[in-house]
Amino acid sequence: MAKVLVIEDNPTNLELMTYLLQAFGHVALTAAEGAAGLEIARREAVDLIICDVQLPGIDGYEVVRQLKNHPALRHVPVVAVTAFAMVGDRDRVLAAGFDGYMAKPIEPETFVQQVEGFLRNARRGAPKPASQPPPAPRADRRATILVVDNTAVNLEVIRTTLEPFGYAVVAAHTVPEALALARANLPDLILSDVHMPVENGFDFIRATRADPQLSNIPFVFISSSVWLDSDRRQGLELGAARFIARPIEPQQLLEEIELCLQHGNHSDR
Repeated sequence: MAKVLVIEDNPTNLELMTYLLQAFGHVALTAAEGAAGLEIARREAVDLIICDVQLPGIDGYEVVRQLKNHPALRHVPVVAVTAFAMVGDRDRVLAAGFDGYMAKPIEPETFVQQVEGFLRNARRGAPKPASQPPPAPRADRRATILVVDNTAVNLEVIRTTLEPFGYAVVAAHTVPEALALARANLPDLILSDVHMPVENGFDFIRATRADPQLSNIPFVFISSSVWLDSDRRQGLELGAARFIARPIEPQQLLEEIELCLQHGNHSDR
């Protein structure tokens, strides 16, 4: 397990990188500005710093300059993350003092692997301490899961949790889009947010239960834990197999999905 500081002003990118690091057993510290990131770096013993180049106030180049001029922090590897893709950008960030470079948009499937590669280099090949990563993917799981959520980062988090374990994920942002996808390619399970604009998750489950083609597909709600228990009760009364509250650990989400696939659309929860 490593302690990684992520300095990123884009909330979506910050949330995704934080989630991926935590999902693989690492501790993620976050800052949305360069000055705040420097303060955390001075206060916490971090193993690696991931820093956006374009930041409000103090940019990434000034952040790495101050880090490399600090006697207690100059040894900490700093990896640049930038959307720039021009010839020479990589050489420029390395010349500025960064120890590595990753281009945006990050690839969720390889992001943690890249981070751990930088950590191994920094530790001169020392073995990574034991952690609790998700179990190895199982070849016998090939279910298709339709995931419905109007928030892109939520869809991406679920996708990067399920796909490495053999699940095929089909994503939709709206109820009409989800219904069309479900009818065109019947999924083995539907995982839907509750609170979406125009038509919500309750509208969606009513539509699936009224459609003979979709009525027997296990339906699972996933929603923020801030919503009232009445949402959970209503969802289960409408025929949902489960009602999952966010935030949820990746392993727990995998277990919930497997249980639903094993037992179909019946649950006492």
